[in-house]
Amino acid sequence: MKIQSSKFKVQEFKFKIQNIEQKVQNLKFKIQSSRLGLLCCTVMLLLVFALSSVCTAEANKESKWPGVDESVVEKYAKEHGREAREPLINTDQGDLLLFVFLLAGTAGGFAAGYYWRVLLEQRTREKDNASTL
Repeated sequence: MKIQSSKFKVQEFKFKIQNIEQKVQNLKFKIQSSRLGLLCCTVMLLLVFALSSVCTAEANKESKWPGVDESVVEKYAKEHGREAREPLINTDQGDLLLFVFLLAGTAGGFAAGYYWRVLLEQRTREKDNASTL
């Protein structure tokens, strides 16, 4: 009887060891896959940065083909005596445009957060009504 119980304990112990070894291998795989993911993300960011710098350099060159604003709209505006003037609110100065977008995002986020429960409850009510029909 003692021999059988000790054999059972040994088998149980071996099973626990195998279970621990599997967990260690799973963790090793997760670490390797996370390193691979980090490497892929780094490479992608470097590619995006390189391509954006090339595209920016190409865009900054003076082009042979002017845009519609320069070639058509300005031409007709000058013919009719409506030349370009300074805008009422000039957003090209410093970070004014960024600040305006920040305010708009803050207001939109506040409104969405304030009405979040209403939005979600209405959707769930519509699903419930559709499922009962």
